[in-house]
Amino acid sequence: MSNILVTGGAGFIGSHVAEGLVAAGHRVTVLDDLSGGFIDNIPEGAEFVRGSITDTTVVQNLFSQGDFEYVYHLAAYAAEGLSHFIRGFNYTNNLIGSVNLINAAVNANVKCFVFTSSIAVYGATPTLPMTEETAPHPEDPYGVAKLAVEQDLRAAQAMFGLNYVIFRPHNVYGERQNIGDKYRNVVGIFMNQILQGKPMTIFGDGSQTRAFSYIGDVAPILVDAIRTPSAYNQVFNIGADHPYSVNELAYAVARAMDASPLIDYVPARNEVLNAYSSHTLVQRIFGDRPICTLDDGLKRMAAWVLQHGARSSSRFEGIEVMKNFPRAWLQ
Repeated sequence: MSNILVTGGAGFIGSHVAEGLVAAGHRVTVLDDLSGGFIDNIPEGAEFVRGSITDTTVVQNLFSQGDFEYVYHLAAYAAEGLSHFIRGFNYTNNLIGSVNLINAAVNANVKCFVFTSSIAVYGATPTLPMTEETAPHPEDPYGVAKLAVEQDLRAAQAMFGLNYVIFRPHNVYGERQNIGDKYRNVVGIFMNQILQGKPMTIFGDGSQTRAFSYIGDVAPILVDAIRTPSAYNQVFNIGADHPYSVNELAYAVARAMDASPLIDYVPARNEVLNAYSSHTLVQRIFGDRPICTLDDGLKRMAAWVLQHGARSSSRFEGIEVMKNFPRAWLQ
């Protein structure tokens, strides 16, 4: 049994990781400011502290009291497209907040720091699928921030001996996803629109391709990271292998929700056209594991969404740059 801090543990991926750690017998403390998460997501048995990773006093006090052996850092605002227009907010939350945690982890002699990065660090690349050897060239501030944290962890390991495991998940969906956020999580956006009787909004012609990853295939590997020494100080792509177009996804979501596939095509926004990765390395270190098919994963999420109902989708407060802001987000 270990003392473990999980940031963002009231959110989507973080709550599943916290749940897995509690089930494994660890003492888990969840730090979350509830800006995108929900109290109901926090697993029974975990201690909850409401606060932000950007508040150095909160972080320092937590570490002084917690005696944490491991840190799972999942707190972030993962809206790649929106990050162009909330640059200050993005870097404060996704970079500076992460540095606050790394400083505290070094001072507390944490054994391993598990960080969820993103395949957004790669940007557009002519070579697909992307591997961990693919040179990163992020094209949005969100990816820039994630890559900067990765580099800072490498520097902290070299200088202070702080072990890390970095995961680059992509397009994760499933139960507990915040479907009320219209700027991120396309599966959740589609399901929320269907619940409200609205057409599914697709930017451009829908030919963009992504591999959509079910949470049940991702979270258990993150949970296992701290007890897998061969994973220490490595970076792993993690998620589904098979890419689908956004058009194909929309029809699959409609099937899962037992709804007609109504689609509203709006002007394209600036985004990477094709992005999916190889998972050979994570399979080699963590072993081959069964992968949920897209249809099965969507059915599981749809059952949860139908039970919990629609959530309101509002405009992000505090847009910093309005130039080239997508008109569809103004509605």
